[in-house]
Amino acid sequence: MSLSILVASSDEHFRETVRDSMANVPNARLIAEYTEVASNLYIRVLQDLERHPDAGLIFDLASDAENGFKILEKIKQAVPDLYVIASNYHAEGETVIAALRAGANDFLTQPLRRLEFKDAIARFERAPKREHGSTQSRLGKVWTFLGVKGGVGATTLAVNFTSVLAQRKHSAVLLDLDWTASDCASQLGIQPQYTLIEVGENLERMDQALFEGYVSRDPVGFFMVGPPESLETQGYFSEPMFRDFSNFLVEKYEHIVIDAGRSIQNEVIFGALQVSSSIMLVMTQDFPAIRNAQRYLSYLMRLGFSQDQIRIVVNQYQKKTAPHIASLDQIQQTLNQPVFFGVPPSPAIPAAINRARPFVVDRQAAGELDATFRRFVDKATGRQKDSAKSA
Repeated sequence: MSLSILVASSDEHFRETVRDSMANVPNARLIAEYTEVASNLYIRVLQDLERHPDAGLIFDLASDAENGFKILEKIKQAVPDLYVIASNYHAEGETVIAALRAGANDFLTQPLRRLEFKDAIARFERAPKREHGSTQSRLGKVWTFLGVKGGVGATTLAVNFTSVLAQRKHSAVLLDLDWTASDCASQLGIQPQYTLIEVGENLERMDQALFEGYVSRDPVGFFMVGPPESLETQGYFSEPMFRDFSNFLVEKYEHIVIDAGRSIQNEVIFGALQVSSSIMLVMTQDFPAIRNAQRYLSYLMRLGFSQDQIRIVVNQYQKKTAPHIASLDQIQQTLNQPVFFGVPPSPAIPAAINRARPFVVDRQAAGELDATFRRFVDKATGRQKDSAKSA
């Protein structure tokens, strides 16, 4: 049985040492590296534990022990039975005791020594394992729709994905982070009075009542907030603001759906990708989209995202191919990753956009598209067929 390890450290040398040390432990594998040890780290840890429930965490305290203790405490509050190996340069009694009080199960002195590291992993292997599913439903899930280029339909998929969740009586928030296009509001036919600018200005006093009073509520039942409508409107909404905001959202709502547009190098978008349960990489079957999907995948992998976090969604999917249209097999071979789902084209989509309402609202007009899209939502959320009811 292999041992799964997570490592949290802003120090590349420390992470490299962990990787090298793990090479001498045949049954251990590193499944995630957290290069930013921030207050919302527990969100990413929880998300990775859903996929790897037996994983343990190696936590580097060396760069900022005081802040590290607080972050470690928050992680252990979210996952009390998570096995944590803390590490620091200082190994005097007070430092070790503080780490144990914060929730660490073991302690390693830096610089790491291979024999001591191997012994610590052996102690983790002997420790009682966490129960599968023990972290389920502790936090809301974040679904980010990222288009590989303009016009692939990421906004439409995000809007309708949120609508289906709300129709099924889940608490949901649609977050538009595409500051240039800002298409979510237009697809929903709303003119928001308040935007992400006001959210950022009021984060310190934000609570659920204030948030729901600020943002727009769609008739289907979900909340929506995004950038200002006017391109001239200047405002400030930073990646640290997004971190605090996402912490608030996942603790209050079951689902947060993000329209990320296609700006993969934007710092706020990067923050959204980091906390995402799943990244829906939206593309079409034309060759420019496939090329960009290759580039996006390569970039995300270099940033430390794993293949099981990224789901390829082919929008406007056509089974019959043409000279300029690639097949699913061609896409999968090129990207070296399976296609998660194909959403077919339908005249109901532009009609719904022109009406400024999600196509899933008028199920009769959407026809087969509606049924197919709900299967997509089922597959993405892991909804069990035997307990599913048509929303």
